[in-house]
Amino acid sequence: MRLHVALASRRRGQRNENLNSVPHGAHWRALRCNLTAETLHPWRLGCLAPLQREAVRDLVATLSSKSKGAVKDLRTHLYGAVFSVVARMCFGAGVDGRHVRALCRATLDFQLAIGVVRPFSRAGSVMDKLVERRRLRRLFAIDVRLKEMFLPLIAARGSPPRTCDDGGRRPYVDSLVDLRVPNDDDEDTAAAGNTDDGGRRALRDDETVSLIQEFLGAGTGTVAASLEWALAHLVDKPEVQEKLRREVDAEAAVSLPRGGAAMPYLQAVVLETLRMHPPLPVIPRHVQADTAAGVLGGTGVPPGDLYVNFAVADMGRDSKTWTNPDEFQPERFLAGGEAAGVGPLPGPKEIRMMPFGAGHRFCPGVGMAMVNMKCFLAALVREFEWAPSAATGVDLTELDGFFKEMKTPLSARVTRRNQSS
Repeated sequence: MRLHVALASRRRGQRNENLNSVPHGAHWRALRCNLTAETLHPWRLGCLAPLQREAVRDLVATLSSKSKGAVKDLRTHLYGAVFSVVARMCFGAGVDGRHVRALCRATLDFQLAIGVVRPFSRAGSVMDKLVERRRLRRLFAIDVRLKEMFLPLIAARGSPPRTCDDGGRRPYVDSLVDLRVPNDDDEDTAAAGNTDDGGRRALRDDETVSLIQEFLGAGTGTVAASLEWALAHLVDKPEVQEKLRREVDAEAAVSLPRGGAAMPYLQAVVLETLRMHPPLPVIPRHVQADTAAGVLGGTGVPPGDLYVNFAVADMGRDSKTWTNPDEFQPERFLAGGEAAGVGPLPGPKEIRMMPFGAGHRFCPGVGMAMVNMKCFLAALVREFEWAPSAATGVDLTELDGFFKEMKTPLSARVTRRNQSS
């Protein structure tokens, strides 16, 4: 979190906030309302099917082309498929495929770079500190490269005339171009002529870039990491894979599986994956001084505002809350199970898991993440049989980087089931 704040630090005296870094207040509410109403509203997510079908078709074709069904770089393929959906939600369905692939590589590079940076650690030798400086330089270089790639796309969407995509989807970047946020009384902003008579202003380029980078990275990384974990468990437990496949096949007999509410076992598999492997192992939150004093008490609490880290990974593995917490058992989320009624967001009475946070600052992309996870997982189980790689098997060791990922990327043997699709 502190690194995100550093990346949002003032340039020329101005902060370039995204939803994760901006303090709670009028500015945060403007950004949040715009995202949820214009892009992530359930009605708009219901219009994603054409983008999802195209991404699934390309992913299935890529995996089918692998020699003898051996897939060694599944993580990269999953990331690229999900990114293609999220990028077109951001920039419009007509964005050039080459731009999408280039943006995907740069965004993935950024997440890999930020996952290894420890900028606030004071321990280590001189050599360790030199290595850390190199990592930071690389991170900021990628950040500059992303800005150079985003700005032409932002300018293109900002030039009239603009129209919605097929199905009424309005690209996220269009909403950012039109958005007006509370004026921060910055003299540079006023001098640039970016304010209006209502005391609100347009977003600066750096702010728009930061919000787009957040949308693409979070919308893709969480889903890709969770999909890899889910497939790893299905490879490791063929009986769970077969049970899920029977449900998906039954739904496909009526319509193309999209991961809807009609598939409770698919929902259970996704929730069990999120319980065991929440995308962010720790969720930090900024707490104001008066709130911290009231909730935490005065003893041992440092003065002033502070950051509180919620260990969401530990919540999902708490033996006082969950039976056999280290066992992958989707049935616990079915009717009659110990977690029946538990969802990706906590209920009003208790918090048993919170992979997307909780409270008024829970992740607004939870709906999009669930839709994409269920869509891709249903399609991959429908199209392929998944088995362990003859060479390595499945290593379920976790690695806490920017996201909670598999330490050893999943390798598997895939066998195409439906050659006519």
